[in-house]
Amino acid sequence: MTGGPLSGLTVVEIASLAPAPFGCMILADLGADVIRVERAGDGGSGLMAPSGVLDRGRRSIAVNLRTPEGLEAVLTLVETADILVEGFRPGVAERLGIGPDDCLSRNPGLIYGRMTGWGQDGPLAPRAGHDINYIALAGALEPIGRAGERPVPPLNLLGDFGGGGLMLAMGILAALHERSRSGRGQVVDASMVDGAALLTAFVHGMNAAGLWQEGRGRNVLDGAAAFYDTYECADGLHVAVGCVEPHFYGELLDVLGLSGEDLPLQYDLDAAPELKKRLAEVFATRPRDDWAAVFADSDACVSPVLSPWEAHEHPHNKERETFIEVGGIRQPAPAPRFSRTPAPVPRPAPRPGQDTDAILAQAGYDPSGIEQLRSAGAVE
Repeated sequence: MTGGPLSGLTVVEIASLAPAPFGCMILADLGADVIRVERAGDGGSGLMAPSGVLDRGRRSIAVNLRTPEGLEAVLTLVETADILVEGFRPGVAERLGIGPDDCLSRNPGLIYGRMTGWGQDGPLAPRAGHDINYIALAGALEPIGRAGERPVPPLNLLGDFGGGGLMLAMGILAALHERSRSGRGQVVDASMVDGAALLTAFVHGMNAAGLWQEGRGRNVLDGAAAFYDTYECADGLHVAVGCVEPHFYGELLDVLGLSGEDLPLQYDLDAAPELKKRLAEVFATRPRDDWAAVFADSDACVSPVLSPWEAHEHPHNKERETFIEVGGIRQPAPAPRFSRTPAPVPRPAPRPGQDTDAILAQAGYDPSGIEQLRSAGAVE
């Protein structure tokens, strides 16, 4: 991989699932050389093959960390790496011999990224969990859903990806910046609870200002307002309406032909059901894509609700190439964009162990040394 603002950085990624691979995907997208260490010789316990998207842009080496030779091979890679990322429960990396002390003793400038749900300490640190558990504890799940209904899981976007992998990547880049001054590495403790809690900062601010009522579906941004909601169209598909500002709301009414009607005030949330009913009646008269065309040149803040499988066809996404094809799979393109050092088109996800020999040779192993590792069951 060449090009991109992180070109020249080397990342050793210990294979895991979802959040850490997403963080490493970001680093790879932006030009870092990410070496994914697949765990060979353990029967594949708990780990799945590369997804083809989250694992794009890597090179792959298959190592049995339970052999002395395999452990030494990984620590040899660490010696010349800038970053190591692991996603084990607290204490597991230490037991394997690749904990922070083990790695920083070999490379004092290493940035050691740790991705967990609960964090490295605290009463829940050793417990199992998934995205929904982490965002529940962070206060990020409870506000999401319709009034009088249960909280709705927002896929695994808030915990695994927004509060997890993205925060991990940001923390690693911050530590790299600090290293440029101090010359020293450090441990980045990225917790999905911490990250998901951080994503609720705006809601905390609104609440402190007296502008947020507790309970779902009672606020402007959680579905109570008629001007910030989704509406079903004639074909059963939907549009999203987000005209928060009064002048944008006025344009919505103009386009819908409702300007002259006796309607509730925009911000009267008590009367919002009446206004929603009237807007719903109008939107139900035409198919979604007809409405998209009507509002295409408007500032009324109305957009078609697209599935992930059709978003690439929207003219805006087409022109900006927001989606690309890698290895025959359509997927989001790297983001954000850079003027001088644009991110390269990612390589497809590698097969586990696809680059074992080349990576070991780069680390200083000669052909006979590589063969000895293979004979010892240390690599595949």
